[in-house]
Amino acid sequence: MFRGSFTLTLDEKGRLALPARYRERLLSEYQGQMICTIDLHDPCLLLFPLAEWEEIEKKLKSLSSFNPQERRLQRLLLGNATDCEMDKSSRILLPASLRQHAGLSKNIRLVGQLNKFEIWDEAAWQARLCADIEQEQAQAGTVQLSERLQDFVL
Repeated sequence: MFRGSFTLTLDEKGRLALPARYRERLLSEYQGQMICTIDLHDPCLLLFPLAEWEEIEKKLKSLSSFNPQERRLQRLLLGNATDCEMDKSSRILLPASLRQHAGLSKNIRLVGQLNKFEIWDEAAWQARLCADIEQEQAQAGTVQLSERLQDFVL
């Protein structure tokens, strides 16, 4: 499980060094093989260990290529998916096209999301975090929660 938020720096070639706390696991369980693709709803990237991504691919394969919405989802996620293997320094190279999609600058934020990471530009992450907190506070007690959220307890 990946959790936590890490401030990292992209080098001039677009590489980022993964946090030390995950390096051994990513190497031993996944041989350092990762897949990076775009997020469809936010200006960030999604970084999956290969085995986790393969589960996503199975789900995408089951979608109909005749349904325009399902085909669009396949096209966007698979068409932007890029292999990102960890090098000897535990770095991965993010392709320029993906960095541009997410508006990544030198300072980025890596956010654990259980089976994957989100990669954000630091300023965009801070703005999203503030907006999410404000929205939760403004809607507290006034929004009808989904069935799943009604039973969710911290």
